[in-house]
Amino acid sequence: MFNKKSILSLVLLLTCIMAAKAQVKIGFEVSFKEPQAHYAEVQMNISGLAKDYVDVKMPVWTPGSYLVREFEKSVEEFKATAAGKAVKVEKVRKNTWRIFSAKAKDIQVNYRVYAFEISVRTAFIDESHAFLSPTAIFMHPDGMIKSPSTVKIIPFNTWSKVSTGLTPVAGEQFTYKATDFDILYDSPIEVGNQDTFEFTAAGVRHEVAMYGGGNYDKEKLKVDMAKIVEKETAVYGENPNKYYLFIVHNFLKGGGGLEHLNSTTLGASRNAYNTAEGYKGFLGLVAHEYHHLWNVKRLRPIALGPFDYDNENYTTNLWVAEGFTSYYENKYLHRAGFTDVNEFLKDLAGGVGTVLNTPGAKYQSAASSSYDAWIIGYRPNENSKNNSISYYNKGEVIGILMDLEIINATKGAKSLDDVMKAMYLQCKTLKRGYTDAEFKAMVEKISGISFTNFWAKYVNGVDDVEYVKYFGYAGVDVSTENATPGKPVTGASGQLTNDGLAITATVRNSAAWTSGLNVNDIVLSLDDTSLSDALSTVRLKSPMISLDAIPLVAKKNIGDVLKLKVKRDGLEKEISLTLKENPNVRLKATVNENATAAQKAVLKKWTGV
Repeated sequence: MFNKKSILSLVLLLTCIMAAKAQVKIGFEVSFKEPQAHYAEVQMNISGLAKDYVDVKMPVWTPGSYLVREFEKSVEEFKATAAGKAVKVEKVRKNTWRIFSAKAKDIQVNYRVYAFEISVRTAFIDESHAFLSPTAIFMHPDGMIKSPSTVKIIPFNTWSKVSTGLTPVAGEQFTYKATDFDILYDSPIEVGNQDTFEFTAAGVRHEVAMYGGGNYDKEKLKVDMAKIVEKETAVYGENPNKYYLFIVHNFLKGGGGLEHLNSTTLGASRNAYNTAEGYKGFLGLVAHEYHHLWNVKRLRPIALGPFDYDNENYTTNLWVAEGFTSYYENKYLHRAGFTDVNEFLKDLAGGVGTVLNTPGAKYQSAASSSYDAWIIGYRPNENSKNNSISYYNKGEVIGILMDLEIINATKGAKSLDDVMKAMYLQCKTLKRGYTDAEFKAMVEKISGISFTNFWAKYVNGVDDVEYVKYFGYAGVDVSTENATPGKPVTGASGQLTNDGLAITATVRNSAAWTSGLNVNDIVLSLDDTSLSDALSTVRLKSPMISLDAIPLVAKKNIGDVLKLKVKRDGLEKEISLTLKENPNVRLKATVNENATAAQKAVLKKWTGV
């Protein structure tokens, strides 16, 4: 039993420890001596941490992108001084450097980072700009994730702007502060001469930083992006930010996005803003990533925070985090007036069709797809479509079905919106993420019915999607037709090379699959016709081509035999394919004019307009 003296000693010890931690200061300076060679110069200053040695670590992955990327591989010339003198440095783990500081209170670390990977989740630097994805640039002292830090950016001499969601330090140009490293690692930084503009929506100031030029209309974007922000905030009843930043990278062909606590990075095609399809695609990306403000960043699976930056963080709930967000992307575009009800239904039917036409949907569940994101989702191979399904695609379909089930069960009184808002508030109150059981319990509470069978079939199982039943709740008829009626398919595709057509993929149970046509086989001839002759009438030859697109194959009928001569491992071999009907389908969803009053009520609640 502790006596008063022991308790007092313990309190004094804890006070000393807390005071010591409070005195530790961590600051960074990032400069660019050779941006054309894709380097950032990083200086890290640590003061007040008097130890025999200090370990500093770099994350091996970035939250929101579930793949160990080994950012430390791009670090060069790691050096350290303690009390102004060079000290020994030893790498003790793949992402950990040990600095033998001999209890010196002031440590300076210098290193360079090579950054030349274009994506929303990796750092990239060239003579035109620098995109600093923080987990690929900054390090933290081991055990001090919760420590505050400052970051000073020194732009290259031809650059004039810095855009970031970090809080500016008053009176210090291009200097920012983070309350802890979770915040720093969640705040990307754009440095250069980006085109910036602002708009206010839901009471929040929004900034857009455009890199790469493009045919965008700033005034139109201000209005349309604000509409999306307003519709999303309306679902949750509050917007958690006072400031939000969109960093947009415009390339010849761009895409993708990554969510952050008060910002996002988007990839876009610079010349697609003035096309209906391109503009809708960009607004859809805005809607998707902005929805992550709630779903993922605050309404999150329990495994996704606090983060372990050294290892994989496994969860079975990415089908909610990403899949539901894909579903809501379509809902927000419709609610904001960018699609009518027919296009809304077409987009959702297309999502269902994607799952139906992916063979792997019959072999991998949504929960398993979420858990295996680290080993499959970001590392697809030639067989991935045959044995796995994206948690984006499957989660979107689950979101559609769940929404309709809730609306139907409550006769239009409640929807998935109510579940999402309730779970957001629960996570906010409990200050932690949710478990799968808690999410299911909330769905059942809102709907008033059991979802045990639903979970067994669609979340943890691989049952066929009962889309006709669920769309029928809203008086929507769904018809199905063959994707290529009457035309045979081989189920093989490949890449044209100097030697022939190198097979890159075969579809499960297709003619190619059952006949034993392998990936890496090189097709030399078809029915004794050389590949070059078989392609002679094709004017525009894409390097990637389906075997079915070759005119000789297209003229055949279902059930015909196609003879191939292939080269495998340098040896020639003959393979015969019995052509099959295309297993893929197209869905068409239309509103039934004779829908009942109950169905119309479901449709109205579902569309939200």
